[in-house]
Amino acid sequence: MTPLRQQMLDAMALKGHALRTQQTYLYVVSQLAQHFHRSPDRVSAAEIHAYFLYLLRERQLAPASLRVYVSAVQFLYTEVLHRPWVDCHVPYPKLPQRIPELLSRSEVQRLLGCTRNLKHYTLLATCYGAGLRVSELLALRVRDIETERAILHIRQGKGGKDREQILTTGLLLHLRRYWLRYRPVDLLFYGPDTQTSLSTSAVQKTYLRAKRAAGITKQGGLHALRHAYATHQLEAGMPVYQLQRLLGHQSLRTTLRYVHWLPHYQSDGGRGIDLLHDVQARA
Repeated sequence: MTPLRQQMLDAMALKGHALRTQQTYLYVVSQLAQHFHRSPDRVSAAEIHAYFLYLLRERQLAPASLRVYVSAVQFLYTEVLHRPWVDCHVPYPKLPQRIPELLSRSEVQRLLGCTRNLKHYTLLATCYGAGLRVSELLALRVRDIETERAILHIRQGKGGKDREQILTTGLLLHLRRYWLRYRPVDLLFYGPDTQTSLSTSAVQKTYLRAKRAAGITKQGGLHALRHAYATHQLEAGMPVYQLQRLLGHQSLRTTLRYVHWLPHYQSDGGRGIDLLHDVQARA
């Protein structure tokens, strides 16, 4: 490991960046070094500007990806090399504002009904029933299920924050059936052995197979189940501020996008519904 790489790791750790962010930033800096065939600390501001234009025009990176590249390089120069950052004025294309193809409750039920393997079924049911991100789903441990308080603990979610999710009767029923079959000890959803987590790609493939089997042609990967959880709870009358807390959104503006996707939304002040109450496991 080069001294510069170690310095960047130390700086990101002190800033509290998540492991995934650290890995992404290191990859971006390594790409910069490979492009110029020299250490990033020897690349000038003019060359950095030219590199960003190359990413935009030649490689045609998506706006979100380009922003990540800029953030990573800026972090290197300001937090690691302690150099003043020269604003490169990268002409970001506007991010397209599109409403995703939302899954209906009947489509989710059909998707779950086509999932025969109990482990795969419970993975998808938990993602939907608790509105989890894939990283949160794969980080779940047996101790995170608190049946007495009917709480599912989400530890170190996005932004390194803990939160609690309602553990509904329907979701608890599916988790109990899974536990009786597989007897997980630590990791709830383990991979090749009980100490190894499943990979994100493996879970995504599980979702896509189930979607194909259910004859669902709408676009999107596993995150569509989190969108489905949010929209279905709002349709059932859950207040936006409560959904914000359950989803782990730092800003209410992030949660409000779901309201924009539901033109007929009207809160009745309820707690939402048990989305898995009437869903029977066929695995």
